[in-house]
Amino acid sequence: MTSKITSPEANNLDNQIQHLYQCKPLPEQDVKQLCEKAKEILIEESNVQPVRAPVIICGDIHGQFHDLMELFKIGGKAPDTNYLFMGDYVDRGHHSVECVTLLVLLKIRHRDRITILRGNHESRQITQVYGFYDECSRKYGNSNVWKYFTELFDYLPLTAVVESQFFCLHGGISPSIDTLDHIRQLDRVQEVPHEGPMCDLLWSDPDDRSGWGISPRGAGYTFGQDISEQFNHNNKLKMIARAHQLVMDGYSLAHDRNVVTIFSAPNYCYRCGNQAGIMEVDENLRQTFIQFDPAPRSENETVPKRVPDYFL
Repeated sequence: MTSKITSPEANNLDNQIQHLYQCKPLPEQDVKQLCEKAKEILIEESNVQPVRAPVIICGDIHGQFHDLMELFKIGGKAPDTNYLFMGDYVDRGHHSVECVTLLVLLKIRHRDRITILRGNHESRQITQVYGFYDECSRKYGNSNVWKYFTELFDYLPLTAVVESQFFCLHGGISPSIDTLDHIRQLDRVQEVPHEGPMCDLLWSDPDDRSGWGISPRGAGYTFGQDISEQFNHNNKLKMIARAHQLVMDGYSLAHDRNVVTIFSAPNYCYRCGNQAGIMEVDENLRQTFIQFDPAPRSENETVPKRVPDYFL
């Protein structure tokens, strides 16, 4: 079992959290220690991590630090509010380092109040293409911090279930998986594979067509309403909540409310014009969707000249 946090350690974590709230990265050595501590906590969590209500469920963040601050302003800061984040903390935005460091810090400090799942961008291969590797190298002068975080990503739970009703994950379901017990049996401590059930959980998408389909993303599958209804019925679930897709209103209900997509990065890539959304599940398991716009941008924050057109 992991050790309880002592008072001096709690004070130090609180100081680091306050430092991060100002969008300032921590020293490399501190990041290394945090990642080691976080591994101890995450290894104890299940591939289907149980989560208690009330909780706010969040989608992609993608390095948009000031919008993450806006999210906390609307939902309430941890630990006053319980949070469940469904992956994609890094890449695309300007502040992946600060976003992921803050969420890991909050996990260590308030482990029962915040759940952080793995997204398809929490991988070595994807982060070398879409910005996190370059950002770590630029801010620290080497790739060590990227290495610490990508090693930590292997420990993140793949899915969570809120009060046995809301099944939460980054991407979608898999033709290889019928039950939550199948997911519990997976060995998750590895780089995201190119295919198979673990890959599907992080890459799949709901679709208007019934049955299973080939995903245009080149990984995972598309799945129709017949598939999501059957999965929810088999596992006595009310709904699948997932992230992974840009939706202009911040959330989008599909498959006759069997699936909801939640996307929490407003004006994605600083140019998409979308709202962000979060889903609040209260003590009575009622859902409320909250939408928000981007945080006001500071004058000195510049948009990179080239933003990739391909949205993952």
